[in-house]
Order: sequence, then C-alpha cells, then structure tokens
Amino acid sequence: MKKLLLAFGLVAAALGGPASIAHADNERFVFVSHAPDSDSWWNTIKNALNVASKQMGVTTEYRNPPSGDLADMARIIEQASASSPNGIITTIADVDVLSGPIKDAVAKGIPVITVNSGTIKQSKDLGALLHIGQPEYDAGKGAGEKAKAAGVTKFVCVNHYITNPASVERCQGFADALGVKLGNQMIDSGMDPSEVKNKVLAYLRSNPDTNGVITLGPNSAEPTIAALKENGTAGKMFFATFDLSGDISKAIKDGIITFAIDQQPYLQGYLPVVLLTNYARYGVIPPNSINSGPGYITKDNIAQVEKLAGEYR
Repeated sequence: MKKLLLAFGLVAAALGGPASIAHADNERFVFVSHAPDSDSWWNTIKNALNVASKQMGVTTEYRNPPSGDLADMARIIEQASASSPNGIITTIADVDVLSGPIKDAVAKGIPVITVNSGTIKQSKDLGALLHIGQPEYDAGKGAGEKAKAAGVTKFVCVNHYITNPASVERCQGFADALGVKLGNQMIDSGMDPSEVKNKVLAYLRSNPDTNGVITLGPNSAEPTIAALKENGTAGKMFFATFDLSGDISKAIKDGIITFAIDQQPYLQGYLPVVLLTNYARYGVIPPNSINSGPGYITKDNIAQVEKLAGEYR
C-alpha cells in the first residue's frame, strides 16, 4: 500500500497544473506488449495509456506483435530502442526471448519500466527501473486456496496463451494451493473461441470427476462459460477466472463464475507513463516495484466495477 501511495503521490504532484510542469518538447514513450491483436483485454491498458499521455502532455506509442509471436515482440523492442524514445514500457512475456533487447535498451541509457508479465526479480535483473504488475504465481495460489476451501479436488486450467510462462505460473500456483500436481490438468486451449469451447467440453467428458475450473482471461473464460452451459454444469462447478470483461461480469452476477482475479490493468498502463514522465523531467522514481493485484471481484462488489469493464477495470 505504501508503494501505491508513493506512486499516486507522484501522480498528484504531476497534475498540479500546467504552470508547474517544465519539460522538453516531443517527449515520447513506447509501450510494447506481447498481446496479439485479437486480445481485447488490453483495451483497458490502451485506454490508460491515452489518459496518462494526455494528462502528462506526452506521446505514448502502443506496439505489439499482431499474432502474439514473442520473437516478433523482441524485434519490436529492438526497433523501439533504435528510435531513441524517452522511455520504454514492456512486458516480460518470456525472459529468455526478451532479455537481450531489454538489456540493450537499458545499456543505451533508455529508462525501462516492465509491466504485467514477469517478476520483480526478472525486472531487476534486466536493469529496469521497476515492475508494475501482479505476482502471477501468488495470484494463482490465492485462487487455489479459495478453491480448496470450496472443496475443489480436481480441476482444469484453461490456458489460452501457453507460450507465455506467466500463464503457466498461474496454473501452477493454483495446483500447489490444492496440493496436487498440475500435470494434464492444464490444457493448451488456443484462442479460437470454438476451439477453446470444444477442448473444455472434451476434457470434462474425459475427466468427469473434475469439480473446478480456472481460466486465464476473457479469451478462455468466455468460451468456457459457453461450454459449461452446454454440458449443464454452469453454476454447479467452482469456476474462477483471471481478469474481467462484460461477459465475465454477467457470469459472476448469474452465479456461473465464483470470482474474477483483478490485476487492475488500468494501473499497468497509467502508472508507467506518469512515472517515466516524472523521471524524465525531474529525476524522481519510486525505489520499489508496485503490485497492481491481485484483487477479487465477486457478486458482492461486481456492481462497483462492471460498468467500467474494458475501459478502466
């Protein structure tokens, strides 16, 4: 909490009024994500980038590999570095693939903040200023602890982005909290909605003793909702998901999804732009990384956040 208060203190100071801001012209940052074009969850982060950029009077470019290919993402970071921006914001979708380009940017003197995927340790090892995100293993474990309390003994983790190590950490944390091996309880669902739905249905037919489901975002959650409705287990099986969307909000209200794990993506887009702007102008930066999650969205608090889904939540 102290870390977030410090960050928001910098935000408040930065918004003191135009007369208080002294900056160079054409301040520009580049945000590089691992998300494919099809992943609508990132719309909240894109919105946050726009809000922060307008408030700070800077330009922030959002770049991503259209298909989600991480080798392509590495090239995008290299290109961003070559353009000499005032700072780079990037996810650490796979530290082995991305470490070279990120370290090269740092070596050139470009300030880097990492967000979303990756760990605080990885961020430090890469030479980034700090990391803003959710400890993915811990988030999965927290969800697993709630599942264990609810009586879950066998589950399926529907992983729509299995090439991202952070997604596997979520599933592993869930399994460890239950005290079981992950094994074949994690399925590589892909992102095509029909394919996700069919793979979930096939898994549940082959493993009828499954009494828990966890999905890793709207791309896997929404087809899984359809699958459970089709096989008659919607509302009867423990179902947790990461992240939020309009369909996930409705499923929480309908009692189909038990809770959604909220990593507050708006903060992952908003805070790095504000912090890098303050760093570029005044040389100030929080000394520690910032955990933006996990929080839990249930029937009890869904009314507070559902109207903001896809824009601020």
